Amino acid sequence: IHFDLILAKVKELNLLAGEGIAGMQPRLRQPQALPLTLYQNGMVMRDQPFWPYQDPATQQCLQDILDGYFPSELQLCYPDGI
Repeated sequence: IHFDLILAKVKELNLLAGEGIAGMQPRLRQPQALPLTLYQNGMVMRDQPFWPYQDPATQQCLQDILDGYFPSELQLCYPDGI
């Protein structure tokens, strides 16, 4: 697992989602942080259970991030986008 690359891609996605950008128009709702914790043998995203890196769903989530996309896992919780 290339932690530095994953963290760099997460930072890019955060910027794409508007982190750190002040706008003139007030937002109807503030974006909510989605915690992602990376461990040596797996990860935890939001309030979900631990995902081992060997699990296909975890691998797909990380691949989405590395490809520059928001994880498809989030589509169920955020159908209108993040």
